[in-house]
Amino acid sequence: MLLPSRRVAAVAPFLAMDVMTAAAARERAGGSVVHMEVGQPSAPAPRAVIAAAQGALAHGRVPYTEALGLPALRERIARDYRDRYGVDVAPERVVVTTGSSAGFILAFMSLFDAGARVGVPQPGYPAYRSILAALDLVATPMVLRAEDRFAPTAELLRAVHAQARLSGVLVMSPANPSGTVIAPDALRALCAAARDLSLPFISDEIYHGLGYDGLPSATALQFDADAIVINSFSKYHCMTGWRVGWMVVPDSLVRPIERLAQNLYISAPYLSQVGALAAFEAGEELDAVRDGYARNRAILLDALPGLGLGRTHPADGAFYLYADVSDLTDDAAEFCRRMLAEAGVAATPGLDFDPAEGAHHVRFSFAGSEDDCREAVRRLRGWLG
Repeated sequence: MLLPSRRVAAVAPFLAMDVMTAAAARERAGGSVVHMEVGQPSAPAPRAVIAAAQGALAHGRVPYTEALGLPALRERIARDYRDRYGVDVAPERVVVTTGSSAGFILAFMSLFDAGARVGVPQPGYPAYRSILAALDLVATPMVLRAEDRFAPTAELLRAVHAQARLSGVLVMSPANPSGTVIAPDALRALCAAARDLSLPFISDEIYHGLGYDGLPSATALQFDADAIVINSFSKYHCMTGWRVGWMVVPDSLVRPIERLAQNLYISAPYLSQVGALAAFEAGEELDAVRDGYARNRAILLDALPGLGLGRTHPADGAFYLYADVSDLTDDAAEFCRRMLAEAGVAATPGLDFDPAEGAHHVRFSFAGSEDDCREAVRRLRGWLG
């Protein structure tokens, strides 16, 4: 019998995907499900994206591209940093990737040797921990606090580094699962602290463009020209299955990352890159989708307190509510199993995001339609009422 490697054994299951599998099985059996488990826009890719890909496909040839991506796309991404943030980024520093997932792998492999400790937020995106473990790196939790609005701070980074001697730090804003946005001054202080400690600073900005209540999302590049920024067309641009994202990296990492990309996946998909280039012209369409998320968020924030789910993290951005369910259960995984089986609502238990306290939390994605959001509230009210 073939046995998996030690690296594979260290990789935890992605519970959101497991819930999605269980929800699909319920649907195949004839049951109805409101999907709130996966961070995936229900809206299709913008019309301009689909048209651009269809036009490219009509030519017949779908080739490899340069490992760093189509030059036109890299230039357009760089221009977006000037237009959106007032930051000058050379196109040569932009790396097009197969989604943000490849960006994390490339960043970790190019920066850290085996055994290195990387500070990651807790609660936080579970793939950080799993990718680090698969690469023989150590995810060191930076436990977020309510008094800091569940955002990492410079003081927290310094305290964790004093205890664990980090080799780098990764933060996310807006965050998954909390939706918390790191305020610009706090992000500036985090970047400064990392620089003082000689730590590479990795900023996951995949939910930029999805903000509410007027709180701005700053890019780490505004405060640290050497920050490694990872982003994707999956969330704001509604292109999850296209698997295309990007990185902005210091000049010193461009060639090392290029060598890794050449050997790991050759290049991001050509058709996806063509579509991604067109996505920049779809702002009005995409902002309308974001406005729909804002309405869904308002529906949940209004309804959940009456269902015993009113204690949530800030939800400044992204499309999640991270709800405290400790008044209802001390086993969020079982709670989510029952919620799917008995109410037909799929959501993700907090253990995905926080191995220590996640048994008391559930993440609800409000990236679906307004009708789905209202139906979820109706079902939860009937189930919990």
